[in-house]
Amino acid sequence: MNANTPPAPTRTLARILKGQPSSDGGGVRLTRVISPEFGLDPFLLLDEFDSAEASDYIAGFPAHPHRGFETVTYMLDGHLQHEDHLGNRGDLVAGGVQWMTAGRGIIHSEMPQQTEGRMRGFQLWLNLPAAEKMKPAGYRDLEPTQIPTAALPGARVRVLAGTLAATLSSATAAAAAEPTVGPIVGGATDPFYFDVGVEAAASLRIAVPPGHTVFAYAFEGTPRVGGRELPKSHLGVLVDGDAVEIVAGTQPARVLLIGGRPLREPVVHYGPFVMNSAQEIEQAIRDYRSGKLTAA
Repeated sequence: MNANTPPAPTRTLARILKGQPSSDGGGVRLTRVISPEFGLDPFLLLDEFDSAEASDYIAGFPAHPHRGFETVTYMLDGHLQHEDHLGNRGDLVAGGVQWMTAGRGIIHSEMPQQTEGRMRGFQLWLNLPAAEKMKPAGYRDLEPTQIPTAALPGARVRVLAGTLAATLSSATAAAAAEPTVGPIVGGATDPFYFDVGVEAAASLRIAVPPGHTVFAYAFEGTPRVGGRELPKSHLGVLVDGDAVEIVAGTQPARVLLIGGRPLREPVVHYGPFVMNSAQEIEQAIRDYRSGKLTAA
């Protein structure tokens, strides 16, 4: 980008939502930021878990089924271990990510591997298109070292998915020399998932694909996003545009900036199943009860 290139249209915040206390699994206390009823296509759910009290998380998430979508678990602190019905096992540690495609069906557990200390992270549910809901299940377990970080003036951005490109510091108008490409790229929803840390009084302008659904979730500090203050533990949904501006106040801020191409398909949700019709949900329940949920 040269000095004569006009800035891309900046997205503004259309609505702000406060996460609500909830629990799931064996009784894990969490903040439910998005639920399937919220209608944030292609995103179905966002949970934040954050506690240093073992009683809030020790019960974990015992074996449970999924069908029809993907889960993205991002650990900031702590240690979880997941296992599935096929005997697959993996560890989620601080800074790591598990990208799981439930597809036609998986039965798995996510259990703490600690009895004290802080457990903090996020789980995002990302919808699959109808044509992919019955594909085989799969995992991408990503170690912290596999998540690239872009160091920018006044900011650092971890790129879990998608491509961080044409990222500008509004203070310096200096573009990142090269795009930073995350380990997950493409797919029907073409998602991006950025963990954006901004120093006190610094600002950052991030290019995003027009037409994507984009939201920001502030989990440290109180930044201004899209021209409005976004309090801690609040989510902001952004209007369409080519860029998002994040400005920290007197304290540093940290924000999840996430986007994906909307599917514009019917969504029917029942517990751990997300399909396109009530009949498909009923079939998923029958398959689970009969042991056919995960059959090839």
